[in-house]
Amino acid sequence: MKNILYSLAIAALVFSCKSQQVAAPAAPINPEDLATTITQDELREMLYVYASDEFEGRDTGSPGQKKAIDYLKKHYVDLGIPSPLGGDDYFQEVPLEKANAPEMSMSINGQSLEAVTSYVAVVSSADGDLSIEEIIDMGYGIDSEKYSDYNTDVNGKVIVIRSGEPKNDDGTYVITGSDAASKWSNMRQQFAAKRDIAKEKGARMVLFYYPEIYDMVAPRLGGGSGRLGIKGQSESMYMLLVNKDVVTALSGNAEADELPTNSGDIIKTSMNFSYKSSSKSVASENVIAYIKGSEKPDEYVIISAHLDHVGVEDGQIYNGADDDGSGSVAILEIAEAFQEAVKKGQGPKRSVVFLHVTAEEKGLLGSRYYTDNDPVFPLQNTVANLNIDMIGRIDPKRESDNRNYVYLIGSDKLSMELHNLSEKINAKYTNIELDYTFNDDNDPNRFYYRSDHYNFAKNNIPIIFYFNGTHDDYHRPTDTVDKIEYDLLTNRTKLIFHTAWEIANREGRITADKLEATAGGGN
Repeated sequence: MKNILYSLAIAALVFSCKSQQVAAPAAPINPEDLATTITQDELREMLYVYASDEFEGRDTGSPGQKKAIDYLKKHYVDLGIPSPLGGDDYFQEVPLEKANAPEMSMSINGQSLEAVTSYVAVVSSADGDLSIEEIIDMGYGIDSEKYSDYNTDVNGKVIVIRSGEPKNDDGTYVITGSDAASKWSNMRQQFAAKRDIAKEKGARMVLFYYPEIYDMVAPRLGGGSGRLGIKGQSESMYMLLVNKDVVTALSGNAEADELPTNSGDIIKTSMNFSYKSSSKSVASENVIAYIKGSEKPDEYVIISAHLDHVGVEDGQIYNGADDDGSGSVAILEIAEAFQEAVKKGQGPKRSVVFLHVTAEEKGLLGSRYYTDNDPVFPLQNTVANLNIDMIGRIDPKRESDNRNYVYLIGSDKLSMELHNLSEKINAKYTNIELDYTFNDDNDPNRFYYRSDHYNFAKNNIPIIFYFNGTHDDYHRPTDTVDKIEYDLLTNRTKLIFHTAWEIANREGRITADKLEATAGGGN
């Protein structure tokens, strides 16, 4: 009897071991298999809907934009990818307001000056009244490593600055040391650059004397251009574009077309200024879906693209197939690849967030609201942001070169670890030429500051911005689906998927190692 029982026990043990062997975990999933779900046909099919006339250019707050967010939501629902907001709610409300022309008045040394005719507001500001006795001449309003006008404290002060930048005696620019101007002379970029420096230094008001363009832009700004901003977040600093009338009043010389002062000089004056804003609310939304991490659910990889475009102008629809229809549908395909891993029981270790932001074209407002006002996931636990903005076309400058390229911007700004990972993953899976032309710190286009990744980068979150460069159809009605290079769009989307997969599944989280090195070494 004992022998029989012993034999039965051995048999049961053997059966149990075999059963355990059968139930052993499957081999790690191959990300190349997941990437096969990213196809030209699906990207084309989705983009032909997303960038169609039906969506009316997806202008922020418009009926077309509402159709776009419904389309994105349906895709995630169909895939079975949930929202972190709970239930059926995939929309993070972004409260915006559209600024109308403010009521303003100004007098200098007893002379009344008329709004729009003599000055206009460049940014929307909070209501207020100022009585000013002195203004500081801050030259060009530049603060850089090679040249700075900020040799005096301007905190709480009113300053006047000029357009352009200084030159050497030989006609070259001081900052670049060559015949090429820097961002401080670029018509579009110097507004932002000089505004940001003045705000950082604490200036109360900036009078920006830029006579070359005043007559061209003043009517648009002064007529109430409908600029959008995040509701309740008007600038504390006033920034006015001014013309010769203001310079004449400050100098006391009716013939003056330049200020008779130099950087750092004090202009004694008696100036009164009042500002009263006027705006209306605009409802808009970010779209958010996510896959919860299996091992590190409280660490987040955010993949972003902007869902909006510029809408309809003069009866023409600006479809925005490349900008940023290409990025929007790329995220949808990347999400499908990640969800395929979930279906196979091997979802990502870290949580992956699919973030479609609104109002990028209006000043990166949707991403700014997410990072500055209502981060759905803690920024300190956000490992990286991969931002996709225009990856479906070829830059005309590259048409004679290898077409299988993509511009990468920002990968090494905060994290060499992320940069090196990106290079390694590309070499392993996609072998696309990674072009860093626009990653230069002195890039006059300032693309690093011009898409949604920047709002993550300013919070010290490592980022990569994927971009094909601008083309003749950029911000034109001709940016249409028939001009998309779908093979390139597919390959670039696969590159981003593989990079995201690696970041989400590696043992250690990506760190902002360049930031840490700077903080520790004082570089």
